[in-house]
Amino acid sequence: MAKISSEALGTQPISKLLIQQAVPASIGILVMSLNMIVDTIFLGRWIGPLAISAITVVIPVTFFIGAIGLAVGIGGSSVLSRALGANDQDKALRVFGNQVTLTFLTSALLASLGLIFQDYLIEFFGADDSFKEYALTYYRIVLYGIVMLSLCMMGNTVIRAEGQPTFAMIAMILPAIGNIFMDYVLINVLDYGMEGAAWATFISYAICFGFIAWFFIIKSELRLSFECFKLKQKIVKEISGLSFVTLARQATISVLTILLNNVLIDYGDALDVASYGIISRMLMFALFPVIGINQGFMPIAGYNYGANKYERVRETINTSIKYGGILAVVIFTVIMIFPESFVSLFVSSKESLDAKTLADNAEILKRTPSALRLVFLATPVIIVQLIGSAYFQAIGKAIPALLLSLTKQGFFLIPLILILPPFFGVLGIWIAFPIADVLSTILTGYYLNKEIKNNLTKPDGFISS
Repeated sequence: MAKISSEALGTQPISKLLIQQAVPASIGILVMSLNMIVDTIFLGRWIGPLAISAITVVIPVTFFIGAIGLAVGIGGSSVLSRALGANDQDKALRVFGNQVTLTFLTSALLASLGLIFQDYLIEFFGADDSFKEYALTYYRIVLYGIVMLSLCMMGNTVIRAEGQPTFAMIAMILPAIGNIFMDYVLINVLDYGMEGAAWATFISYAICFGFIAWFFIIKSELRLSFECFKLKQKIVKEISGLSFVTLARQATISVLTILLNNVLIDYGDALDVASYGIISRMLMFALFPVIGINQGFMPIAGYNYGANKYERVRETINTSIKYGGILAVVIFTVIMIFPESFVSLFVSSKESLDAKTLADNAEILKRTPSALRLVFLATPVIIVQLIGSAYFQAIGKAIPALLLSLTKQGFFLIPLILILPPFFGVLGIWIAFPIADVLSTILTGYYLNKEIKNNLTKPDGFISS
């Protein structure tokens, strides 16, 4: 049955396939982002806004190490999808085995270095004395489990590449539910504060790792032998070339977050860092269906490109942009109308809180809604940039995929964040987001349209030399 489901990527109607792939991915992302939202709400309400500032500065390093798995997963799964499309089962197995080995070795090395240099890194990421101890407490414990997270992120992309999006969804839902439950017990009931929040996150990683290990042992069509785990230069090179695209994008996001934290401290204060922490979680939460469309798009495009079914690839691009665009407009409308309602979830107005915490909460409610509106201002057009960069990665064209995936954060947003704040202060940071979205969409749309005209007008079954 698993084999049939992967073959279905090349035969079933594109709209049906996209829904089958995107809905579970969207639900998984929704639950995962709800987990981050609830986690942040618990911290803000039960510990205070500075706890939000603390996890915001920790995210870049944990995000980057965890993203090793995502990078190897997406890059390798592009190779794996095309191997399945070409009915090359042996290559698919070797690719997956090499993905596991690469993810484990790389993430373990980086986690070790992260623990050795923890004091330096926390300060480099933008923590000041007002919340540094909170950040260190969270950082140390979460890093103990980061290898599990990295393997989970890798395994999840492989599950989708097999044509099993429902299991990929479950792998995201289970740890999210576990984290929310453990947050409540460890922070609210047992009053362990930041330490409780960190251990809840660690436990969620373990839950996800356990489920994904079960899937590949019991359910997967990819039955690995010991030989598959041995690194092969040709396969590693192919995986790495495409993985570098995702890794570079994730590294750029980490650099961006570090830069944002430091610029916000320079032109604002710790509460502006907390505002960004809220906005960054809202970005993932609100955009979950658009990201789901993007994730659902990749295995369909990769499989059909590997099978030389170019008309189906074109249809996949058009359908994904259409559906994603409609969803993006709905999200934009809701955010523009109700920003205060979303921000108010993260702070408490209970009179039992001390005077400083109440004052901080009031200031967060004052600053954040307008910033949220500005950051989401160009939401209706972002699907073109997402699908464009994902397309080149799905078909194995690493250099265009790398350059296009870096357009928003690397080529536009980082320079704008350096240029605008000296003139506009913290406001310059928020207006940099929509400007970067528009510029990156224009550039990506141009190259995607050129690619379609030049390389996707070949007849189905044609194999380029």
